[in-house]
Amino acid sequence: MGLILLEALAAAAVLVLIVWWTMFSGRKGGELDDRDEAPEPPKQD
Repeated sequence: MGLILLEALAAAAVLVLIVWWTMFSGRKGGELDDRDEAPEPPKQD
């Protein structure tokens, strides 16, 4: 029983590691804000 729980805990830890790695490994500081991704609207005179 203890071995099954240990294996389940290890699998959960691997899952959390994979999710963390895919979310934060690409950029320093994490995700960009929405205002940084939106292009500036053209100015009309």
